[in-house]
Amino acid sequence: MASACDSPVDDIEDMVTSHDPTPHERQFARRNIVPRPRKHKLQPAGEELQTDSVIPGTQKIWVRTWGCSHNSSDGEYMAGQLAASGYKITENPADADLWLLNSCTVKNPAEDHFRNSIKKAQEQNKKVVVAGCVPQAQPRTDYLKELSIIGVQQIDRVVEVVDEAIKGHSVRLLGQKKEKGKRLGGARLDLPKIRKNPLIEIISINTGCLNACTYCKTKHARGDLASYSIEELVERARQSFQEGVCEIWLTSEDTGAYGRDIGTDLPSLLWELVKEIPEGAMLRLGMTNPPYILEHLEEMGRILQHPRVYSFLHVPVQSASDSVLMDMKREYCCADFRRVVDFLKERVPGITIATDIICGFPGETDEDFEQTMELVRQYRFPSLFINQFYPRPGTPAAKMEQVPAHVKKQRTKELSALFHTYKPYDHKIGERQRVLVTEESFDSQHYVAHNKFYEQVLVPKKPEFKGKMIEVDIYEAGKHYMKGQPVEDARVFTPSIAQPLQKGQVSGLPQELKATHQNGACASGASSALVGRSWRFDGDGLKLLSLGLALAAVIVALVIDKLH
Repeated sequence: MASACDSPVDDIEDMVTSHDPTPHERQFARRNIVPRPRKHKLQPAGEELQTDSVIPGTQKIWVRTWGCSHNSSDGEYMAGQLAASGYKITENPADADLWLLNSCTVKNPAEDHFRNSIKKAQEQNKKVVVAGCVPQAQPRTDYLKELSIIGVQQIDRVVEVVDEAIKGHSVRLLGQKKEKGKRLGGARLDLPKIRKNPLIEIISINTGCLNACTYCKTKHARGDLASYSIEELVERARQSFQEGVCEIWLTSEDTGAYGRDIGTDLPSLLWELVKEIPEGAMLRLGMTNPPYILEHLEEMGRILQHPRVYSFLHVPVQSASDSVLMDMKREYCCADFRRVVDFLKERVPGITIATDIICGFPGETDEDFEQTMELVRQYRFPSLFINQFYPRPGTPAAKMEQVPAHVKKQRTKELSALFHTYKPYDHKIGERQRVLVTEESFDSQHYVAHNKFYEQVLVPKKPEFKGKMIEVDIYEAGKHYMKGQPVEDARVFTPSIAQPLQKGQVSGLPQELKATHQNGACASGASSALVGRSWRFDGDGLKLLSLGLALAAVIVALVIDKLH
């Protein structure tokens, strides 16, 4: 790798050549080599030891992610690689030497939080590396100038970018991964990872989409559809279960479009995945747009009834007005959406359909909005994501004639009020349900579980329930949840085929390194960080370790000299 230079490097690609080892080779080559320090002439006693460089890998990193589950998975992969390379991942931003900020570009508020975090980091003299959809879509934005950037398809090289940022360099890695001229889905799925929840694995089945929605900025970042192979995805699921995971989420910008670019489809993938799911573990399917799920309704009905698949589907409608849908370029009409919902409700009794609605899209009239209100009155969606329209820079919708701000706000308020007029779970009080317990509630008073329909059930916070399938009697219902009392003497079923990783522990490391990397990183201290990095590099890692050992030898010699 090129040596340090005074001027910022525009693109980290300039620092490597075709002859250099790949990241995969850096991670897994030369595991059995034991480096030996070079002999150095000792300095005279009393002379100050001079150093002119920062050794990366000894610092603390704070990782913050905004946005969708796809972004969350990317953040987990980046944290895992950094921890595996010797960095300490911290949950306290004040303690961190560098902030890795993984952004979302869907809404203005999300980008505002991202921009404010950059400013806050700079005010506290923290190093900053940015990732996610905002810098990928608009890397020349003023507030991103001179910051190091990791592109959404380059998360497998996060360690290199952070290394350079720690040394004070500004580097940008924004290229797309291709093989034989064809765009790939992104980074490998078997990279080291720190799951935010050790019981839940988030798997991105594809990146990008086939749509060209006029309001969407994510398309600018994620691009066109690029799917992972069924074999890769099945292997990732298998590995996850071997690490104690009991719930898998499939995610992407549009799961329904999966496989169209590689000659397969979503049902084919799902039937292969369910073969790997242990009894009691569950699979949750991510968001799918109506045009592509329409082609597989029969198959999807059967899959969503499978005992190890949640009877849950997120299908965004965005508007019930065909005129507005046309302006959005959504490529379906409201009747198509109704067909999907009606069919699945008939074939999968009790299914939960979640949907999204945008209030105040450019050109939306009162009549258009009333059609949307009527759709919600009819279906009474238990999970409804209501979004006030925000014009995103560079999108066609931003150039359209805008609905006045006060009208957008009023429509958002009216739809929210309608949503809160009905309680979707009151009729379930008294039911006995099997639920999978996977996380802790926000108030830390309960554990959160989900039933077959991915409805949220709060249960008593007993450690023996975590990661287990239990039976409960529903005794209370709120707008967004139910409360369940565990059935006495009922069997507590353990779906995991292995002991789950500890919180913060790195997934996907070579077997011989797992003992070293507990709690998300190597043991504290510069020497352990160097040991952690020695398996990652060929030349550079060995040089760093040699330098560390040599410096230690010099210090010991100076101490001995002073004692005499």
